[in-house]
Amino acid sequence: MSQHGPWKIVDSHSVYADPWLTVRCDDVIRPDGKPGTYSVVNLKPGVSVLAMDSKNYVYLTEEFHYGVGRVTLETVSGGIETDESPLLTAQRELQEEVGIKARTWHDLGHCDPFTASVVSPTNLFLACDLTIGVATPEGTEQIRCVKLSFAEAIEKVMNNEITHAPSCLVILKAARFLGDDF
Repeated sequence: MSQHGPWKIVDSHSVYADPWLTVRCDDVIRPDGKPGTYSVVNLKPGVSVLAMDSKNYVYLTEEFHYGVGRVTLETVSGGIETDESPLLTAQRELQEEVGIKARTWHDLGHCDPFTASVVSPTNLFLACDLTIGVATPEGTEQIRCVKLSFAEAIEKVMNNEITHAPSCLVILKAARFLGDDF
């Protein structure tokens, strides 16, 4: 038996695993002393990148996302491969998804988009000094690059038109980071 905060894990077993996520079910003793179960989904750690040019335009992705069943507007996002650093992943994803390379990178920290039953650590980056090229998306991706002013992106977060949590956070953190510069 191992202690996990105020919970005690009696046993743990894998329910499902693929290259992107795992699901486990723990037999536990709850904080109130009663037996129970707790399931946890672990997603591959990822990145979310806000690309901004010298005129304060940002480059977002518009894509159908299977899980929510609709087209969403987001920052460039993707999973960190085992041999990659978060920054290398951010650089790769930015080039693959929207064809952009950046000379200047600002690490804006990380977030846990979910905290109760899903583990999905996400590193946040602001990419500047951009060079626009050609995107090379993966076969599962049908991405449209959307260019809009940074102020419009902030409004879309506030108006629930951008709802992907890491995208919302990186946009708002970039606004704070840049201060009056935009």
